[in-house]
Amino acid sequence: MADEHKLDPQNPEAEVPGEAESAGDDLAQRVQALEEQLAAAQDQALRAAAELHNVRRRAEQDVEKAHKFALEKFAADLLMVVDSLERGLELSDPADEAIRPMREGMELTLKAFHDTLKRYQVEALDPHGEPFNPEQHQAMAMQPSDTVEPGSVLKVFQKGYLLNGRLLRPAMVVVSKAE
Repeated sequence: MADEHKLDPQNPEAEVPGEAESAGDDLAQRVQALEEQLAAAQDQALRAAAELHNVRRRAEQDVEKAHKFALEKFAADLLMVVDSLERGLELSDPADEAIRPMREGMELTLKAFHDTLKRYQVEALDPHGEPFNPEQHQAMAMQPSDTVEPGSVLKVFQKGYLLNGRLLRPAMVVVSKAE
């Protein structure tokens, strides 16, 4: 019986059959555990790369928006000057020769303002005759009208403006309603 646990003299590396099976199971379990760890590490690496990509994309979008809309406050302040020039031209008589040079100067100044605003993607909203759009227009009053469809803009008190497609200032309007 003592011979059962002895090694074979002709093959000294041969193990006892029970021990070989146990060592193989241990190795298989270890390989499986390492493969699971590798899969988890690869998953974490993929998630980290995706998160980094998302952060980079959000930062690029923030920078792009900052560039696009950096002039928002400044442009909004300049709109008061444009409004004043437009009102001055509306109220002055184009036939009056005494103020003709002043009117021409105001027209040239207004044109320069409009060109500058256009260069910086500031667009005027003059919705006269268009359907009322609450996203771009601010209704100041409603007025009955039988000449236009209800819900249309009858009069524009003050033009609205967009900066790069985003509302900078809504147009102040009078909206038609049914008689």
